[in-house]
This record gives sequence, C-alpha cells and structure tokens, in this order.
Amino acid sequence: MLVLAQLGVTWYLFPLAAVISLVYSATRYEAPARILSRAGKLFLQILFFMAVILGVLMLLSFRL
Repeated sequence: MLVLAQLGVTWYLFPLAAVISLVYSATRYEAPARILSRAGKLFLQILFFMAVILGVLMLLSFRL
C-alpha cells in the first residue's frame, strides 16, 4: 500500500485513457477486432495529446 501512495497521480492517466478508449470504441463498433484496433489507436491519440499539453504547460512554466 505504501508503494501506491508514493506513485504520482499521473500514473492513473494510463488506465483511465485505456478504459475511455475501450468504452468509446465499444459503443461505436460491434466486431471485437475492430473495437480493439480502434481502442488502441484512440489510446495512443489520447496519450499523445496529453503529452503535448504537458509539454506546453512545462514550456509556459519554465523559469517561473
């Protein structure tokens, strides 16, 4: 339990993004192979945009 307390809250973004992409893809498609492929792509898109936003925020807060 102590290990979980030391992890940052940002590590919860990975399973959250995975669940969001799976649920969103499952509501749009019916074939399991299609659901998983679209969920994988959406998961990577979500992580990419979160990384871009993190980079912009780090750039804006540089030398504050």
